[in-house]
Amino acid sequence: MTKQDKWNRREFMKSSGVAGAAVPTLSARSYTKISGSNNRLAVGIIGCGNIGQAHLTSLLSLRNNHNVEVRAVCDIYETRARSFQDQLSREGGQVAVFTDHRSILESPDLDYVVVATPEHWHSQQTIGALDAGLHIYCEKPLTHKVREAHEVWSKAKETGHKLQVGVQGMSSDSYEAAGRAIRAGKLGTVVQAQVDYVRNYSPHSGPWRTGVRTSLPKPPDLDWETWLGPAPKRPWDPQRFFEWRCYRDYSGGVATDLFVHRLTRILKACGLTYPSRVACIGGIYVWDDGRELPDNIEVLLEYPSVKGVTNGMTVHLLGTMANSHKNQHIIRGKDASLIFNSDGWKIISESDGEILETHRKLGAEDIALHHVNLQNAIRENEDLHCPVELGVYGVTAVRGANLSWFSDRLLEWNNTGKKWV
Repeated sequence: MTKQDKWNRREFMKSSGVAGAAVPTLSARSYTKISGSNNRLAVGIIGCGNIGQAHLTSLLSLRNNHNVEVRAVCDIYETRARSFQDQLSREGGQVAVFTDHRSILESPDLDYVVVATPEHWHSQQTIGALDAGLHIYCEKPLTHKVREAHEVWSKAKETGHKLQVGVQGMSSDSYEAAGRAIRAGKLGTVVQAQVDYVRNYSPHSGPWRTGVRTSLPKPPDLDWETWLGPAPKRPWDPQRFFEWRCYRDYSGGVATDLFVHRLTRILKACGLTYPSRVACIGGIYVWDDGRELPDNIEVLLEYPSVKGVTNGMTVHLLGTMANSHKNQHIIRGKDASLIFNSDGWKIISESDGEILETHRKLGAEDIALHHVNLQNAIRENEDLHCPVELGVYGVTAVRGANLSWFSDRLLEWNNTGKKWV
């Protein structure tokens, strides 16, 4: 950030009457436009847990070749933030440490922030970053609730800042290439798709359990009240903090943490937006340990017609945390099927089983590649691999699945009100 940029921002703050106030403010990106790959991008990380660590590792690997630097970190658990600071210091970096996300958004020299916090905080932190003039990498799912997703989308359109949703699989070209093949008529009319996300956890510690003691006292440098944020207030609970994906106040479990990865691939390939109906069945079949979200789940989504692709289709999602035997990831058409594999995909004729076409993928499901795409979008206006609208469509479907499971009924999408009924 140049001296002129800093002066511009100070003058803006004074003229706005908010100089020195503890509110989000405009970043350097509001005044200057990055052009070319020689301009260093400054990044802040909000959330210094396991996912934040994956982002830190990736960003450090990009530091030299992609001219990017982590300059600020934030976590309500200061020990975690200091751990990130130590790692960056060992790499020769200077980093500011915050325990309140509003403060990191005031940092004058950041270009974008990573939101790597539990789901229930995504919307507030993302909207705050957009208001502060920052570009964003928001981990999936985009938000915890459907209404929040539309609020984020509206704010992103209003500000014009880049917002990359953390469905890293979109940094493989397989799904865009599949979309081209489908629109070229190589499957015929698409009628159905299926994907899965299956794992087999230890029988002694189910999905997302860490073994934390229920009697563990709250660390003195952990701000529990702030962590709860928009969620219901309750006394300190180490399981809810360290194992938050098991509880519906903060997470959607298998649907929002895992299915959103797989479903987004189908959305991209088939050009799907909002489902028309959703049904979800499943339960807590193996780990009845106080968790509030199912360990085994199946979802059936119905989508309306898409010109040049389908007259209407269904999508089946299988998720079990107690068996790792996979289903094929496949898009079925009247004339042929497109089957995804580790190399890319192949199209198999319905009439004779012959392989009609293959695609060897470029890119991969990779956090670093996803960051590079965002950086290129900021510098050169490259198209984002997982833009905000794709994040909205994913949240709508997986949140709808959970609402169906919570209410034990089939739900229909009200497109006027943008809500499930």
